[in-house]
Amino acid sequence: MLPRLSQLLNRSSRIRLSCLTSISSSKVHPHTLIPQRFNSSSSSQHSQQQQQQQQLTELEAQDIKYRKQRELSLRSVKIKSYGDYFPPHTHPGSTHYKKPVHDHLHKGRPVKELTVPKKKTAGRNNKGQITIRGRGGGHKQRVRLLDFHRYESGKNKVVRIEYDPNRSGHIALLENANTGDLSYILAPQGLRSGDVVESFRQGIPQDFIEEMKRTNNGEIDDALLSARILQRGNCLPLRMLPVGSIIHNIALRPGKRAQLVRSAGTFGKILSKHPEKSRAIIKLSSGEHRYIHLDCHATLGVVSNKEHQLISWGKAGRARHRGKRPITRGVAMNANDHPHGGGRGKSKSNKFSQSKWGLKKFQKTRLRPNPNVIRNRKGRMVRHKK
Repeated sequence: MLPRLSQLLNRSSRIRLSCLTSISSSKVHPHTLIPQRFNSSSSSQHSQQQQQQQQLTELEAQDIKYRKQRELSLRSVKIKSYGDYFPPHTHPGSTHYKKPVHDHLHKGRPVKELTVPKKKTAGRNNKGQITIRGRGGGHKQRVRLLDFHRYESGKNKVVRIEYDPNRSGHIALLENANTGDLSYILAPQGLRSGDVVESFRQGIPQDFIEEMKRTNNGEIDDALLSARILQRGNCLPLRMLPVGSIIHNIALRPGKRAQLVRSAGTFGKILSKHPEKSRAIIKLSSGEHRYIHLDCHATLGVVSNKEHQLISWGKAGRARHRGKRPITRGVAMNANDHPHGGGRGKSKSNKFSQSKWGLKKFQKTRLRPNPNVIRNRKGRMVRHKK
């Protein structure tokens, strides 16, 4: 016969009471009832965390850091989710479409005189052969002509911050206070309309020298000079920048245009200066350390639109609007079209992962290291043959 419910309840209560009486009768310290992992000291926990961090590979540590940064940026950024404006499952293309909101951007068109039409080649050369796969179509665009030299000295007022479809960062429209000329530059993070930026490529400005003659007997006050030049968006040679400065838009050769660190949210850092070699060691966003001539120019600050990485396009059609065509997988091709092709099912026939032209995955493409590179992107020292 099955026991009744009342009998089971009575039996369970007796067992519970007997357990409690046995615990209370025995003289046991209350801390022993707590599991050992909660009783461990903070120093042992810290040592365990250090051991876990040491066990992680470099790529895993970078991935954890990237995820934390992305989480923090998601919290601080205002993001518009287009799927919230429609009933669920009615607009599939907008369900996962998310973009950060930039209220400070100009809503109108760019200055037409500072733009040229963009000619699209769809990845083909002058013979009509496809040399770059995955390109074609897309919306019409006009190229904004940016000033990457910034030769002209003098104060420039920021008229507005604009969106540029050809790059990930935003651009700023400047108006020269003396001549009234308009120009576009790459906008640093935090630059807004009404701010004043300056270029010091020609050296210390004449108005500052005259002011020092009137107030300081012609001697240059370093504190006043640094307060004027060390402003976000100012362009100046690396000689005039202190060690530890955060910079972007860096030139590779003296007198040439800026080429390095131009994408959204990137920045470089001046690690040290070597006047005897006329070189400075710059750490780039990739982690690479390299020599750059002290006469090369750079812009202070971080490139704008760090939130670019938070965009979720929502559907494949938006990639087509940006001029990106789908690329066929190698395992889906025939054997004569790709090294991964042929065979039955999804298989690449015990071959190393490689490109269509036989270039192995993770194979080194830089056969001779750049003499200006000190550390590569993985943080390893580069040995140069003497």
